[in-house]
Amino acid sequence: MSIDNEIDPIESEDDLFEHFNFTVDKGQQLLRIDKYLLLKISNATRSKIQSGIEAGSVKVNGLNIKSNYKVKPFDEIVVSFSHPPRDKDIVAENIPLDIIYEDEELILVNKPSGMVVHPAHGNWEGTLVNALLYHCQHLPGKGDIRPGLVHRIDKDTSGILVVAKSEFSLNHLARQFFDHTIDRTYYAICWGVPKESKATLRGKIDRSPRDRKVMMMFPEEAEHGKLAITHYEVMESFGFCSLVQFNLETGRTHQIRAHAASIGHPLLSDAAYGGDKIRYMSSIANFKTFAANLMKLCPRQALHAFSLGFDHPKANERIYFEQDFPEDMREVLYRLREVTNHGANRN
Repeated sequence: MSIDNEIDPIESEDDLFEHFNFTVDKGQQLLRIDKYLLLKISNATRSKIQSGIEAGSVKVNGLNIKSNYKVKPFDEIVVSFSHPPRDKDIVAENIPLDIIYEDEELILVNKPSGMVVHPAHGNWEGTLVNALLYHCQHLPGKGDIRPGLVHRIDKDTSGILVVAKSEFSLNHLARQFFDHTIDRTYYAICWGVPKESKATLRGKIDRSPRDRKVMMMFPEEAEHGKLAITHYEVMESFGFCSLVQFNLETGRTHQIRAHAASIGHPLLSDAAYGGDKIRYMSSIANFKTFAANLMKLCPRQALHAFSLGFDHPKANERIYFEQDFPEDMREVLYRLREVTNHGANRN
């Protein structure tokens, strides 16, 4: 059972983290904040709380504090931790990983299309997390179904993911994703060519009322949904298709796929959003056969997480990584460029 087109309890990357808001009672005696939060947050440990405080995931009255800070009456406390442990045991599996970079604090992997990121109902084995637990063994959040994860990409999307290897890095990276300071670039092959070659898409994203397994864009002033902001630029035009660069400002479920579909340019082969059908025609000879062959070459949504830039949790420097297109998207682009440049079909 694939979870690619299903919406699980995580609505977006923001929701990979527990968010707590406390107003200290007027009768509260002075108490260290780590002890106070230990009493307030179930399933949390003191080391987890202290690591979160050190990483800036706990703020009092809008300010970062230290573990020895003593809460006072009426203090406003905001916490953004990774999810507490779950009861389900996740089994480590010897599954090969395409590792881009690794140090003591984090690991970056190139996830292939077809691999689910984390275990969930119907997918308890064969996921990226199963492979990571075999490779790393001591990921933060042991017992959780998402140990070390600070973001994710869909099952059939390929590309870069960063995973934390320590509690401190988990909270440090989580803060960057929550604050939208991560630089992320995706590339997609879309049906048609957007009228504006470069633009920003904004709107509220929520589950479709017609199909709860897909997301739908709504006006920004809608009362429901979460704000989604996507910047795009057309990099190559092939008439009936285009190579488009997407940069995420927010990280919502299916954000690029839903935004692209909302402007009439769904991703090639994206069945959930109408991309598995020919959406734009061409005068190319035997075009329908040519287009069908493109979708056979890349039978999943043509979307790749190309680059990732962020502040290293410990090195105090900005780091940046890129991962070139996988073979299926490279072959589709080769054929699109060939037919566009030479006007010859290659079936």
